[in-house]
Amino acid sequence: MIVIPAIDLLDGKPVRLYQGDYNKDEQVGGDALEIARQFKADGAQYLHVVDLNGAKKGERIHYDLIAEIIRSTGMKVEVGGGIRTMKDIKAYLDRGAQRVILGTAALNDRDFLVEALDTYKDHIAVGIDCKDGMVCASGWLEQSTVDYIDFAIDMEQLGVKTIIFTDISKDGTLAGPNLDMLEKLKKHVSMNIIASGGVKDIEDIEDLAQLEVYGAIAGKSLYAGTLDLKEAIEVAKGETAC
Repeated sequence: MIVIPAIDLLDGKPVRLYQGDYNKDEQVGGDALEIARQFKADGAQYLHVVDLNGAKKGERIHYDLIAEIIRSTGMKVEVGGGIRTMKDIKAYLDRGAQRVILGTAALNDRDFLVEALDTYKDHIAVGIDCKDGMVCASGWLEQSTVDYIDFAIDMEQLGVKTIIFTDISKDGTLAGPNLDMLEKLKKHVSMNIIASGGVKDIEDIEDLAQLEVYGAIAGKSLYAGTLDLKEAIEVAKGETAC
């Protein structure tokens, strides 16, 4: 299993949201680039970056900053938030992103998703952000009537190889990942599953590794100091790689 530290960008600042609420943001540092460099110094090879403004507006708001993070760290960066067109995907991949995450676009524009998969294949990941088991979109502000299991099965049938699963009720809470939902997901699909939301400490990393998910995203726990990134990477080492 790989451990992926996370940086969420809002108005140019690195923040963490509580349960996806834009009105409950907490700035976690002064400089996203310096945070990314520290993650790399701690041994991280991968980085998860989300443009929160972009997710709401459907545009690449933090493109230049994210491109600089990719360039200056050399990390394998997966990027999400506001990616709605083939031009958006190409822009990030051309700047060195490892994967582009489609969330709202994957849910609402099937033709676009199919075109993206045909063109960029494994460089496309799909974010499955859910609340009460239903998939959400537009920066988690809109809840659909699509069940997360049904959506995941559909994505696998289309050829998606990697999904990032987030239980929004867990995100930013340090309450532990939703292992039950993840276990159900693993029973229905064979894709690479990256678990996001709720990770607090090394025990959570151990639990996710035992569940044999592909990856675990850690955000607030790293900023709050309840999880040591070096230890987490060491515990998870030896599992799957990108």
